Amino acid sequence: MTSGIKEPELRLVVIRTLEVERLAAFYRCVGIQFAEEQHGTGSRHLAAELSDAVVEIYPAKMLEDVDRTTRLGFSVSDVHAAIKALETFGAEIVVQPKQTEWGLRAVVKDPDGRTVELYASDTVV
Repeated sequence: MTSGIKEPELRLVVIRTLEVERLAAFYRCVGIQFAEEQHGTGSRHLAAELSDAVVEIYPAKMLEDVDRTTRLGFSVSDVHAAIKALETFGAEIVVQPKQTEWGLRAVVKDPDGRTVELYASDTVV
């Protein structure tokens, strides 16, 4: 029996960087396609819809605005292809794809140093 309260759903992730285009190029390697947006008089930024969530990349004004402790995880259609694209990009591969208790998984660092986990899209985490 449930209490009638709907479970929370993640709807928005905002990351900041000093190099918006470089960071977007990294995430394009895993299949995320961004579009430029601006809400009212706010900052121009990049946004991508992933299922029911939106990932946004905003320009940081100074290095202190860049959060390197955020850890992200994405399901991708082909982990090996994503790793190959990321290697070509020059990304740091922390853990090559391997079978884990969560399915096929790899770990990389984005250009700002955030840890990013990649899972096979048929993996249930």
